[in-house]
Amino acid sequence: MGASADIEDLMARSQFMREAMIKSNTISTSMIRILSSFDHRLSTLEAAMRPTQVRTHAFRMAHENIDNTLKAAEVVLTQFDVSRQMESKINKGPQGDLKGFLAAVDQLQQNVEFFSLNRSYKSSDGALNHAKGLLAKGMAKLEEEFKAVLTHQSKPVDPARLNEALPAALKPPMASSPVAADGKKTTPPQSPGSQPSKPNVPLQLPDLIAPRIIPQLHEMAKRMIGAGFHQECLKAYRDIRSSTLEQSLRKLGVEKLSKEDVAKMQWEALEGKIGNWITYTRAAVKLLFAGERKLCDQVFYHLDPVREKVFGEVTESSMMMLLSFGDAIARSRKSPEKLFVLLDMYETMRDLLPEIEVVFSGDQAQPMREAAFNLTKKLAQTATDTFGDFEEAVEKDATKTLVLDGTVHPLTSYVINYVKFLLDSYQSTLKQLFGEKENGDRANSKLAAATMRTMSVLLSNLEMKSKLYKDVALTNLFLMNNTHYMVKSVRRSEAKELLGDDWIQRHRRIVQQHAQGYQRAAWGKALSYLSGSSLALGGSGGLAGSGEASGTGISRAVLKDRFKQFNTIFEDLHIRQSQWTIPDPELREAVRLQVAEVLLPAYRHFLKRFSTVLENGKNPQKYIKYSPEDLERLLGEFFEGKVRADQRR
Repeated sequence: MGASADIEDLMARSQFMREAMIKSNTISTSMIRILSSFDHRLSTLEAAMRPTQVRTHAFRMAHENIDNTLKAAEVVLTQFDVSRQMESKINKGPQGDLKGFLAAVDQLQQNVEFFSLNRSYKSSDGALNHAKGLLAKGMAKLEEEFKAVLTHQSKPVDPARLNEALPAALKPPMASSPVAADGKKTTPPQSPGSQPSKPNVPLQLPDLIAPRIIPQLHEMAKRMIGAGFHQECLKAYRDIRSSTLEQSLRKLGVEKLSKEDVAKMQWEALEGKIGNWITYTRAAVKLLFAGERKLCDQVFYHLDPVREKVFGEVTESSMMMLLSFGDAIARSRKSPEKLFVLLDMYETMRDLLPEIEVVFSGDQAQPMREAAFNLTKKLAQTATDTFGDFEEAVEKDATKTLVLDGTVHPLTSYVINYVKFLLDSYQSTLKQLFGEKENGDRANSKLAAATMRTMSVLLSNLEMKSKLYKDVALTNLFLMNNTHYMVKSVRRSEAKELLGDDWIQRHRRIVQQHAQGYQRAAWGKALSYLSGSSLALGGSGGLAGSGEASGTGISRAVLKDRFKQFNTIFEDLHIRQSQWTIPDPELREAVRLQVAEVLLPAYRHFLKRFSTVLENGKNPQKYIKYSPEDLERLLGEFFEGKVRADQRR
């Protein structure tokens, strides 16, 4: 019963669902029919509106084209009007309103560029030509203003300002020259190059142009170069600034000298000009050329390659004039006195080269950099050659003039003072020229070897000169004096470290050998008369009672002759050797003491042994003329260089 009811209920529901689906299908079919009809109507409407839409789009595009055309026309009309508007400002020129004039130039420049790019417009060629002509006229007036401002502002720099700007280390010092033993000058004075310089000392560059004017010059240069008038701008700047730079150098004292002028000049005058050249070159590179570089960089800022070209052309003539003088000196005839100034000039150029590399940078200034480098190299080579020639000159010195008193020969004082001054002042530089390290091994030092050779040839030359003396004692005294002078001078100079203690000790022994040689030659005969071993017995008197010295077995006549001969020899030695000279006080006393230590004991002994023989006879004072104290006092007068009319060798 229950199952039947459930089946009936299920069947009723199925029927209801079937009817609902049929009804829904009918409704869907009706909706599709309605929508299809609506789509057809929309298509019809769209087709009807399409022509209107096309016309509307065409009207909108036409409006946009007209608007763009009007705007373009406005720009064209404005450009056509620029020349007319700027013409009055251009004709008036930049005086009184440089800023406004430059603005007018800028607008004209834009005007020219516009018509150059838009040649299709009607009358554009005429407008372009007019604008170009007006721009050229403006450039001419700008060039005049550029020249006028630059000329008015460009004044030669006062030498006093340059001198004040240089630090003390770069100024010429007051230095005395080494002198010979006779007080005569033997070497040139110390120049600035021999002083340690400080190439990196920060300097206050002079204002070549008033700082407030430089921006104006820059703006004018920028317009001229931008408009294609760079040649006119370059020429105006170059002519004015190069002339001003040359005037500054002339006021400083720089002269334009040719190689022929230098060759004809006397050494004293040339030496002074070289010292001035060193000062001028330092001032020029560190202040004037550096100042021109700074000014050029400011006026032509971001205007390469004109900037580099302008600087090179402004400074070339002045720089080459300075370097040409140095080149003339480097190529002139070599002589020993030029070595010091050559080294001064070399040191100057060596110290300035890093700054020259900076100031004269760029391709345009390359010839000046190369000229400076080549001059430095040439000075180094000439100095090295001159040092070598000095050794040869010492060796070949054939002076036969004797120093009559046996003192230090002028050649010795010249050579030793030369070498001493050279090594004291330039040893570091010489080592550099010889390719040596500052603290290198002395045993392998080319400079030390060259110096030793110079000393050796000097001694050899002195040996030859000493042979001109007839008195062997004076020969030894001469060699002793000269060798001692060499040793003492070396010990008190930088040459000591270079030559070494071995050289000093070896030559001190040579001094002592000559002192001993002098003593033997000068006093050997006098001492022989004080020796009792060779006295003959009896003598011409024969018997003691008739002339023999009682108790001695020696003839009184022989003793008289001995005393007489000794007195004569001593007096002769005193006369001659008081005219001889030992200039060094310590050596003079040492030689006197050396003689006294031999002579006085021998004389005392001889006097003590034989004086009684003569004292018992007549006029003993005629033969015993001197006491030991008298001899000692007279020895104190030896080697004083007393001048006598009857000087003898």
